[in-house]
Amino acid sequence: MQAELLQEARRQAEICNACRYCEGYCSVFPALHEERFFTDANLTQLANLCHNCRGCYYACQYTAPHEFDLNLPKALAEVRQDSWESFAWPGGIATLFQKNGVMIALATIVGFALLFLAFRALGSAGGDGFYAVLSHSAMVAIFLPAFLFPLVSLGVSLTRYWRATGGSKITWTQIVDAFGSAAKMRNLAGGHGDGCNFEDEDRFSQARRLAHQAVMYGFLLCFASTSAGTVMHYVFDLQAPYGLFSLPKLLGIPGGILMVLGTVWLAGLKLKADKNLGAVSAWGGEMGFVLLLFLVALSGLLLYALGSTAAMPAMLAIHLGSVLSFFLLTPYSKMAHGFYRLAALVRDAQRKGV
Repeated sequence: MQAELLQEARRQAEICNACRYCEGYCSVFPALHEERFFTDANLTQLANLCHNCRGCYYACQYTAPHEFDLNLPKALAEVRQDSWESFAWPGGIATLFQKNGVMIALATIVGFALLFLAFRALGSAGGDGFYAVLSHSAMVAIFLPAFLFPLVSLGVSLTRYWRATGGSKITWTQIVDAFGSAAKMRNLAGGHGDGCNFEDEDRFSQARRLAHQAVMYGFLLCFASTSAGTVMHYVFDLQAPYGLFSLPKLLGIPGGILMVLGTVWLAGLKLKADKNLGAVSAWGGEMGFVLLLFLVALSGLLLYALGSTAAMPAMLAIHLGSVLSFFLLTPYSKMAHGFYRLAALVRDAQRKGV
């Protein structure tokens, strides 16, 4: 990790530790105030515990033009981003994505979509519906490795993070506490439950919390939809395509709608927010990830709407290209932050003695 980023975060954390005005703002400050000095491990944990809500910045009396020039959200965001890039496996790709996220996301989607269209040009797969374009066995052969790769990559990355931050043996109670906090987006609710100041310094808002929840629960519904379809296919021998009132559709359509609305909302909030209170170099990567999730959800909904039309093969290629790009880029995109944040919340539960 870059020593200058850690040193600047250490300087600011020491000033915050002396002031303690923001003690009740989020989980970062109770953890910060327990320390007398800050190691690299402490700072890495604090950085990944931070949700960048920015309430502390707007409340701080030591921001510029004060000589202390505090900007703790930015300092922690830069350490956090650097930690993801340092722990990522294989290395190097994460840095590239953060700098050119939008272009990489679009390029991979277009590239994979053209590849799937090329498969289509070779001839029909002979199945029904989507499987007339690409057979079920071909989809499994392509997407199973693509699904397993990010799991392995993230497993290696999180193991590196856990060792670097001094994590110990995990209990079920700590896992439940961390997942409960993540499910409620507790740290985006602000210290008093009024929300945070991410998009507007003059007022508290729950907007970022609600947008994150829309994306998260939409994604979980879509994942549940895919899982239900897998069980129906392999266990009950019920072949796709499925009807409107089938479990995959009842889960997937609301999930896709939530993801579309949530990603559009998040993009709008990010465009309104001050870039200088986060990791500026990662802004493109963050927007690239939001765009990737948006295209996965939107193409899935359009695919269902156009499933019986001549536009279906092209839309299927775009959707499959989006999904494949999402899987392969997950360890290097902002998607990884959810896993790191869960690990940080588990680590914080250990600090609290849960």
